[in-house]
Amino acid sequence: MLSERSAHGVVVRTPAKVNLFLEVLGKRPDGYHDLATLMVTVGLYDTLEFKEESTQALRLHLADIPDQTGKSSIPDLSTGPDNLIVRAAELLRQRSGCGHGVQITLHKRIPMQAGLAGGSSDAAATLLGLNRLWRLGLRREELARLGAELGSDVAFFFAAPAAWCTGRGEITTPLQPGRSLWLVLVCPRQGLSTPAVFRALRVPEQPLDGQAMCEAFVRGDLQAIARNLHNRLQPVAEQLCPLLVDWRHRLERTAPLGCLMSGSGTTLFALCRDRADAHRVVRQLGSDASGADAPRVLIVGSCF
Repeated sequence: MLSERSAHGVVVRTPAKVNLFLEVLGKRPDGYHDLATLMVTVGLYDTLEFKEESTQALRLHLADIPDQTGKSSIPDLSTGPDNLIVRAAELLRQRSGCGHGVQITLHKRIPMQAGLAGGSSDAAATLLGLNRLWRLGLRREELARLGAELGSDVAFFFAAPAAWCTGRGEITTPLQPGRSLWLVLVCPRQGLSTPAVFRALRVPEQPLDGQAMCEAFVRGDLQAIARNLHNRLQPVAEQLCPLLVDWRHRLERTAPLGCLMSGSGTTLFALCRDRADAHRVVRQLGSDASGADAPRVLIVGSCF
């Protein structure tokens, strides 16, 4: 997350994430699942602007964002108390005893219900931005603990750009990347509900160990990273959204190093050899990635 003060407040650019490895270890008594996952941030950002409010109100506004055709559109997203941004602001205000209000403008570029943790990233950005705007002086570790109360992926963004995450995903161990990564994201228009994916999941009797992936990641061994790509949720998501199978096959035909779904879907990504290889993959997708109903296709680098 990149934050800066402006003449009128604080601006935070906050990234999406992908999972290079995601295993489900078991069902917890609280209804969640224990996970083991390697998450990395990628160069696709939402931007949040925070401005002082003269009252105690917490106001969230959605900015117009042009689509791929240049047409302006506003995301179909609640701005009420159920929104993670508003929840994060309210939680921080309650725990800090701060009585200030805020006007927040969200420039939403990370697709929703796509396995990229856009909502969690926005919540983390809100904690970071308001901590700075309101001059609360909380440490990142304290903000991460608050984030863990809001959602499983929120704490990761305080350990980014890369971390091995366990528990519900909120227990984070930062990892030092061995090299940068280049990915092609394929984001179908259809999203998936994370709870629906987990409800349909059968927990494996023998979960896979992610040690080989972590070692390959720290070494920067692209071939080994590709061999160890894994997402336990992908077969379930493909059953719920058969379109994913079709797009996975199309990506695989372009012969990247590897393909995987991120999180609970629906975004797929191709792990590429370098930036030039990523452009080759997009060219080979060609007309498959055009048209009103086609997925959004993006070339992104890792944020390290």
